[in-house]
Amino acid sequence: MNRIPIIFTIFVLISFTNLKSKTENFIVAKVGQKIITNFEIKNKIIGTLIISGEEINQSNIDSLKKKTLESLIIIKLKEIELESFNFKVDNQRVKNFLDRLSRNNTEKLKKNFNDYNLSFNILEKEIETELKWRQFIYQKYSNKNTINEKSLNKEIDKILNSSSKNSKEVNLSEIVIFNSNEKSNNENLSKILQEIDINGFENTALKFSISDSSIDKGYLGWINISSLSNNVRGVVEKLQVNQISAPIIEANNILILKLNDLREIKNNFDREKLKQNLIQQKQNEIFRLYSNSYLSKLRKNNLIQYKWKIK
Repeated sequence: MNRIPIIFTIFVLISFTNLKSKTENFIVAKVGQKIITNFEIKNKIIGTLIISGEEINQSNIDSLKKKTLESLIIIKLKEIELESFNFKVDNQRVKNFLDRLSRNNTEKLKKNFNDYNLSFNILEKEIETELKWRQFIYQKYSNKNTINEKSLNKEIDKILNSSSKNSKEVNLSEIVIFNSNEKSNNENLSKILQEIDINGFENTALKFSISDSSIDKGYLGWINISSLSNNVRGVVEKLQVNQISAPIIEANNILILKLNDLREIKNNFDREKLKQNLIQQKQNEIFRLYSNSYLSKLRKNNLIQYKWKIK
């Protein structure tokens, strides 16, 4: 059932002058029966700036308000859906995630959160929710997440029979934004590219990407270039290390990629290992499609009440 959001004109003010003081807690929005408080908004905005290493000032705070509220709504929608399941997350996976976010200095990150009277537990819970969500989507769409065996074998044969003795692997990061109308796209892309120039690709992904990878600063890791879609592969093959791609237009999203590193590997890998790598990459692409689609469905089926008018 579609629900019409109820909009209230109450402004949430996060003042740069009192960031380290205790924050009075009040409800900013409701997603179903779950609430979003002004403390959660402050926690995520300041936490994002701490993780990205950016200056904590009013301008940076204001630039994150809209994206932060949207991110928290998505987190609440995921939490609502996951309540019906009993997914478990290994503590080591959360630790590994935190190590990447903190550049292997989680204790310093905790201290920085504490200095601003933030809750580190909220960040840990967000990571757990994201890891559980990935389990949920993979499980729910496992029967649809199949790869055409005949097509896959042809792709493997093409790689193995390549005249080159070597194959390429690329280390990529991504930023994903909504594909809407031309005017909005141009405005959003201009803002994103300016942010990349000022604060770097990873910090921009953390702040503005709508992909699930945003919590990991857009990091995708090592990928065999042959496993990428033709459209993406054609763009990536032209990139130099540390270069950022032009926007790649997809059906519902706009994708920007960064080539972090590149390496050649000898084409003496075994067929089964190559097959598993290709399947993993294709499943990741399908995961993003189904995750976005399912979240859109959850938005329609849950009443979202805003008590914060964003300016």
